[in-house]
Amino acid sequence: MSETSPAPRAHSTDVERALAAVWRIESAKITATLTRMVGDFSSAEDLAQEAIVEALKQWPSEGVPRNPAAWLTAVAKRRAIDGWRRQERFDDRVAAIAHDLEKEQADAATADPWDPDEIDDDVLRLVFISCHPVLSREAQVALTLRVVAGLSSEEIARAFMIPTATVQQRIVRAKKTLAAANVPFEVPPSQEQPARLSAVLGVLYLIFNEGHAASSGPDWMRPELSFEAIRLARVLVALLPKERDAHSILALMELTAARFPARIDANGDPVLLGDQDRRRWDRGRITAGRAALARADDLGARTAYGLQAAIAECHAVAPSIGDTDWDRIVVLYEALGRIAPSPVVELNRAAAIAMATGPASALREIDRLASSGALRGYHLLPATRGELLLRMGREDEARAEFAAAARLAGNDRERAVLEAKARD
Repeated sequence: MSETSPAPRAHSTDVERALAAVWRIESAKITATLTRMVGDFSSAEDLAQEAIVEALKQWPSEGVPRNPAAWLTAVAKRRAIDGWRRQERFDDRVAAIAHDLEKEQADAATADPWDPDEIDDDVLRLVFISCHPVLSREAQVALTLRVVAGLSSEEIARAFMIPTATVQQRIVRAKKTLAAANVPFEVPPSQEQPARLSAVLGVLYLIFNEGHAASSGPDWMRPELSFEAIRLARVLVALLPKERDAHSILALMELTAARFPARIDANGDPVLLGDQDRRRWDRGRITAGRAALARADDLGARTAYGLQAAIAECHAVAPSIGDTDWDRIVVLYEALGRIAPSPVVELNRAAAIAMATGPASALREIDRLASSGALRGYHLLPATRGELLLRMGREDEARAEFAAAARLAGNDRERAVLEAKARD
């Protein structure tokens, strides 16, 4: 009888599930480690994919290794070394890497699986590369979700309701652009970090908002997209613990996502803030969001993300819509409008004024916005105006506004709600 029993054979479906879970959690670290080794972002991802293919071949018969992420990294590194050998580039550096690889494999056999909360600078480099300013915002979003969040092209396409081929083209073009620009695998110099961090935060917030209120499609929300943005924001906070805006955006996301359980009903239809069952709000997220906001406040004066988080906090702590501190929300929107002016901020401020002092004064603000043309085509402008007119008893005008808003809405669920308001 042999001294060791053969590894139990794993079912292929179980292997695929295990591999998908490992990739979702560890893909950024694996890809970042390989990028540092081979010096090429695109090649690193190709190597990682080759390791996944190898896992699908071996794991069903050999069993899922105790440290699957380390196994994938080791296989990918071995593939890189084999490639260098074929290209007759097997120099002292490659020999050293091969020696280290043997030690890593020996250590991985007894080591604990990687802790997803243990993040090194390689992941930070990967985040900054994915959001490099040479890329368009669409390319930054696609690349971030692909290589940092570990989503497939199909998942990204479903999330943004665009063809898979479009996503794939954006990712391929992004890789070629980064290669052509000779973007180094490094955290940008300190003098460049504020501008680059702004791009990273902007991408994360765009991803979160698309999950919070989908711009198109049959579902009002895509919460899985927002949760990915929150996970990446947590990564960023762990990597940059002294960056005020990283804590601020995490606070904003956590406090906003706390309302997710009550934002849709059993049929998937929207439930507006005033009608939500606040007992269903996620108290854990509220606590986490308030802690992140307090940490951001410790690091300096509030910026745009911090002010938005403070507004979300006002909603989170209020026991009801009527008990909300609307006067404070108006003041916060005024401050936000001074440091980050936009017509949408003005629209939200007008809605808060309506709750604080009544619809008449708010309607004047809305009419001024409408006459400026700054929000032409934005469905929430006529929707908000319709609400104010309804509160003032001007039902025929309100009906027309709701119908106009429904025509402009890109999301099917939201359009249905606005059409129902117009009918009712």
